[in-house]
Amino acid sequence: MSKIYVFGIGGTGSRVMRALTMLLASGVDCKADTIVPIIIDPDAAGGDVERTATLMRHYGEVRNKLIFSNNVNNKFFRTEIKEIMTNFHLPLDNTEDCSFEEYMKINDMSRENKALVNVLFSKKNLNSDMKVGFKGNPNVGSVVLNQFEKSTDFQNFANDFTADDRIFIVSSIFGGTGASGFPLLLKTLRTSTDIANQNIVNNAKIGAVTVLPYFKVKQDENSSIDSATFLSKAKSALAYYNRAISKNNAINSLYYIADDTRSTTYDNCEGGINQKNNAHFVELVSALAIIDFANSQQTDRIVHKEFGIETDTNEIIFENLGQRTRSQIRKAMTQFILFAKYIDETNDYLRQPWTIDRALDKPFFDGDFIRTLKKDILLEYLSWLKEMQSQDRAFTPFEIHRDPNRVFELVKGVNQKKKLIDFGDKNYDLFNKYLNNLNKAIDNKAGAKEQQFVELFYLATQKLVKDKLNIE
Repeated sequence: MSKIYVFGIGGTGSRVMRALTMLLASGVDCKADTIVPIIIDPDAAGGDVERTATLMRHYGEVRNKLIFSNNVNNKFFRTEIKEIMTNFHLPLDNTEDCSFEEYMKINDMSRENKALVNVLFSKKNLNSDMKVGFKGNPNVGSVVLNQFEKSTDFQNFANDFTADDRIFIVSSIFGGTGASGFPLLLKTLRTSTDIANQNIVNNAKIGAVTVLPYFKVKQDENSSIDSATFLSKAKSALAYYNRAISKNNAINSLYYIADDTRSTTYDNCEGGINQKNNAHFVELVSALAIIDFANSQQTDRIVHKEFGIETDTNEIIFENLGQRTRSQIRKAMTQFILFAKYIDETNDYLRQPWTIDRALDKPFFDGDFIRTLKKDILLEYLSWLKEMQSQDRAFTPFEIHRDPNRVFELVKGVNQKKKLIDFGDKNYDLFNKYLNNLNKAIDNKAGAKEQQFVELFYLATQKLVKDKLNIE
């Protein structure tokens, strides 16, 4: 497979792309060679959009220093995340510094058309500011989002699209941007005759995840967003999706995810830099839908998929997941948290044989690569995990601590194995012993230092989770 173009619509789309980036950084297997994110959100300065775009950009900076081939063992950052649009964002014209009424150019309409507009849209709709999105109003979004087919960036996407590529769409169903954007985008992809590679795009394998309500917002009489309407909006949209999408076989794979029984309540923020929700397990699962789509054979018959956990619990650990999901993410996520903790919590690596032998000196550790890897990827990974722990339905597979005496006591439900190879060493002393032993065993000292560094940590953490935690 060549590429998967992932359209992330609205705030939920960006948050799912953040989760996908974390999973790919940790080395979760994805059969797509390249993920091409395309964010569709009029709120270009929104906190969720900017945080995700920044993370994906840093991912690319780290990955660009690495080499991947058949003889490379490292899976960290293996999948390319390619930026084909500035800040991964598909711009929407004429949505800044204007109201919906101004966008519609109502003053230029005939008397009859003005009357029709006033029937279809409330005064509050017409006065709404386009800069921060559609504020939970899909009727507004359906008008504004009709334009992206004609944009230069969308045409460039179609021009680069090949017969081996696939498309995946991420959206929520209970807001404004996602609920309106998904069916409009899908219709454009399936029926447009005004784009390059028309036949290839129209007949592409397309998947989508429809995210149903999984959080609430605080009641605010001055806000257009009211979580009391989320379920009714979702039901209406589902009925439309069934009629216009599923029954028409307009899509190949449609994934559903929701958690309305234990919904976290967020501050009511209509957009802008302050709209930055904590990570949620539902977003991680939605990211896994993208990977499942990449790893699955696609047929011409529509497939519907849902996700469930083995045990209904407030605090989900790996053991509460189905066997397939557990085997898919547990090893990779555990290796990556060990990598993150070592880089964050130790400072004596310059005295270790594995650094001395490979000339990984102070300038290397003070350089841009390690700075970006540590601050912008590994520490962000730890923050992302902590955010999911803070939700009402928490994902808490790890005991995240900074206790140097309990380095390997971090995977809940998994006990450490006692092995003779420890020889009395434990914790970071044992970690360094694995790094030093593997340093002697692998011969890649001719490669770039960044390549040697990441591959050594991948192999060391791979062996540690097997030997100490019996995770393979």
